[in-house]
Amino acid sequence: MSQSVSSAEANAEFREGVLYGLAAYGMWGFFPAYYKLTDTVPADLVVSHRVLWSVLFVGLFLYVRGRWREVVDVFHQPKVLLGLTASAAFIAVNWLVFVWAIAQGQVLEVSLGYFINPLVSILVGLLVLHERLSLGQGIAVAIAAFAVVLQAVLAGGLPWISLTLAFSFAGYGYVRKVTPVNATPGMFVETVLLLPLALGYLLLSLAWGVDAFILNDPSVFLALVGTGIVTALPLVCFSAAARKLPLFMIGLMQYIAPSMHFLMAVYIWDEPLDQAKLLTFAMIWGALVIFTFDSWKRYSRARQARLTGALNP
Repeated sequence: MSQSVSSAEANAEFREGVLYGLAAYGMWGFFPAYYKLTDTVPADLVVSHRVLWSVLFVGLFLYVRGRWREVVDVFHQPKVLLGLTASAAFIAVNWLVFVWAIAQGQVLEVSLGYFINPLVSILVGLLVLHERLSLGQGIAVAIAAFAVVLQAVLAGGLPWISLTLAFSFAGYGYVRKVTPVNATPGMFVETVLLLPLALGYLLLSLAWGVDAFILNDPSVFLALVGTGIVTALPLVCFSAAARKLPLFMIGLMQYIAPSMHFLMAVYIWDEPLDQAKLLTFAMIWGALVIFTFDSWKRYSRARQARLTGALNP
């Protein structure tokens, strides 16, 4: 009886985790559509607003949930604060390039960057953490590297937007991996660290005669305020999913957002998909199939080993 109850609870938790994961990656997938609402505003002002309103909404969420102590603890740990300072720099670059690319009609480049990201993360693990590559991972990274070089040759230049997004987010992921802080308090502290720069830039823009708060266009102003909400909500859902799902499932779900970016870029905004770019995407998708299959095999082996260990204590 207890085993069946335990199994039912585990299944319920898994279903909840899937729903939270789909919600998080679905919202991230719609980010380009959301930031099209602010594409009349320079990217640096949009990111400044995103920092400002994220501090408000993420802070409010933490306060309501009674998690303010986690934030206070961070400021009493210099090493953690230093790590979050580094991760804040990475995410600021990522946000700035992301918003700028969308305003410039480069959503396909954004999509490619987030498809490449898992493979770049493997490369970061190899170079920084000295992790060993499996055969499948090595093949996937090699194909991705060749695809990027091939696009550089065929298209006359490296996909800088994609590479900047991929490496900045991989750097962010690495720093957050080695910094012992929970996701939401960590994000709040990052935005607090960026707040003086963001607020200072907004005030300077006002002094220069720029309508930094876009008060002459209420709909755009509300969209800028909403950047705090769209930053906080997916993060909250992702945190819940990460607690309830195995990492392999989270890894599979991360392809939802760039797939949505790709479909919207091609079928809604009619961005040109030339042969060089299509070939690059095809090779990256092939690399991700190999990477995903390799991850599934390693996850299955680890799960089987745990089950065997549980049956044979």
